[in-house]
Amino acid sequence: MTSTWQKMQDFYSWALENGDKRTDPWLLVYSPVPVALIFSLYLLVVVFGPRMMQNREPLKLTSVLITYNFALVSLSVYMFFEFLVTSLRANYSYLCQPVDYSHSELGLRMARVCWWFFFSKVIELLDTIFFILRKKFDQISFLHVYHHATMIFNWWSGVKYVAGGQSFFIGMLNSFVHIFMYLYYGLAVMGPRMQKYLWWKRYLTIMQLSQFVAIAAHSSYNLFTDCDFPDGFNSIVFIYIVSLILLFSNFYIQTYLRGKKKTT
Repeated sequence: MTSTWQKMQDFYSWALENGDKRTDPWLLVYSPVPVALIFSLYLLVVVFGPRMMQNREPLKLTSVLITYNFALVSLSVYMFFEFLVTSLRANYSYLCQPVDYSHSELGLRMARVCWWFFFSKVIELLDTIFFILRKKFDQISFLHVYHHATMIFNWWSGVKYVAGGQSFFIGMLNSFVHIFMYLYYGLAVMGPRMQKYLWWKRYLTIMQLSQFVAIAAHSSYNLFTDCDFPDGFNSIVFIYIVSLILLFSNFYIQTYLRGKKKTT
């Protein structure tokens, strides 16, 4: 009789070999092990980083952060453009879109931008490291760590198995929001002289919440319709997005509603 361990090994082998053959050779895609190691290292940094910085002076990193944030603005613009233009040229449905697993020009173009979106989530883990080096420990909330740490797994599985199809909608919306998010961060790090231009932070949170609601509606719609895209992925996306809606809603209430009452 096959042991439980053997069944787990068989399932792991099956999962590795049944991914998207186009994306399997790409960096960090074939196996979950590299992403799991990055995730583990990230958590170690979150736990031990603040302790290591406790008796050290905070680093300023102004030039580094300006370069970093505006580089991510540029990358987000590129990804949004690729998601939008490729989906329009390939006549993607914004209601139900199966994955194009072909090696066609547009099929590979969509798969590539999905990989870049996944890789951008790995890059964005630096957000937390910069907070630690600057001793901005109050910024490292549960919401911050949860969102950053889980996105790398979510999009690893997306690129591994469904590089395109319905998932393009998530990447396109999130890239659009991140253009403004990293623009805000880039301006904010320039110092007090930029504060008068940063009145729109509250609306950035509203934009983030709006994208989550749109993604939740998009994913749930396909759970109740006949769409040739894996229901398992749509279900996971829906559950995950609901968790983000709850967490970001709580952040909005605590920061802009209750916080405002305390200052009046």
